[in-house]
Amino acid sequence: MQFAYKAKESSGKVTAGMVEAPDQRAAIARLREKRLSVTEIKPSAGKKKIKGSVKSNDVVMFSRQLSTLVSAGVPIVQGLTILEEQAENPAFQAVVGALRVDIEAGLSIADGMKKHPTAFTELYVAMIRAGEVGGILDTILERLSGFLEASEALKAKVKSALMYPTVVFSVAGLITIFLIVFVIPVFKDIFGGFNAELPFITQVIIDLSDFLRQKSIILIPVLGLAGWGANKWRKTPKGIARVDDISLKVPVFGILLKKVAIAKFTRTLGTLIKSGVPILQGLETVAKTAGNKTIEKAIMQSYDSIKEGGRIADPLKRSGIFPPMVIQMISVGEETGGLDNMLNKIADFYDQEVDTAVKGLTSMIEPLIMVVLGVVIGTIVIAMFMPMFSMGDMVG
Repeated sequence: MQFAYKAKESSGKVTAGMVEAPDQRAAIARLREKRLSVTEIKPSAGKKKIKGSVKSNDVVMFSRQLSTLVSAGVPIVQGLTILEEQAENPAFQAVVGALRVDIEAGLSIADGMKKHPTAFTELYVAMIRAGEVGGILDTILERLSGFLEASEALKAKVKSALMYPTVVFSVAGLITIFLIVFVIPVFKDIFGGFNAELPFITQVIIDLSDFLRQKSIILIPVLGLAGWGANKWRKTPKGIARVDDISLKVPVFGILLKKVAIAKFTRTLGTLIKSGVPILQGLETVAKTAGNKTIEKAIMQSYDSIKEGGRIADPLKRSGIFPPMVIQMISVGEETGGLDNMLNKIADFYDQEVDTAVKGLTSMIEPLIMVVLGVVIGTIVIAMFMPMFSMGDMVG
């Protein structure tokens, strides 16, 4: 448990803070070890619940700044105090403050970070722990900064590739629904006054408009319930595994997601191994942070293979997800003892591949969207104007 204390330093300066210990006697003993004369100590009222969310950019900036401070020789507690004061996000400021208090209380940096999984991932904690054990915390923080910045850049590329078609198709869908529900009924009233047989395509669109308007009271709750049910199923272990497997097989987008997954896997594992994290612990950490159950399964098969004295490359090859070039480079890395460098080279290559794929996808999607919109809107317009030509002849 935690205790709030006030104490005097050997210089006579009064200080206050938090200390973690099993009981009050142990807390006082721990403070005396730090040459503090305790004047007041009492159990902490408990941690305040941190409100708000921590963004990935907060952690990226924190890692880069802490790396610079530690490299300059600033003590970790003093560095955290500086970063706590500079933090703009109140939620992250509270996390940094809590971390500083835990470290002052005697916890290791990794254990303190482990208490805040929303800010610091298992990968982050594993690398910090390796840096503490190896006495190379400044180097680890530098690598973490570079790794997180590369990961954010990769994430931004994928988001930019998916954002444009999502927005355009959403707007196009709303316009189409507006035409069918509100505009076509006007034409229906006009056509009804002539009592003439309508072309097949016109009749189909008018029937669709009538159906959507008459059944909307039923359709909207049904679609909402179906969407809610699908979302609940997608969050189940079976649903997650199924969606992740299908996402890698979707034409065009599946290839992009696979390249992103390979880049993330190789970059993460390469960074962990280079930072001194044992290969088994590294594979287990990478599997948990893979973000895709199919990729996670393939990585855990490699984990089991190494536990039994095997190699990483063989299970990855059997999974059918990783291209032959990746398997061959990992095999060479295992044989030469330079697996970390080889993994980072693969990650660099696939970062470029993702960049090329995003550009190609964007250039391909734009004409595809124009064709789809042209077909949908054009069909509706033609269907509404076809009867007018025949009715003009009838009037003449």
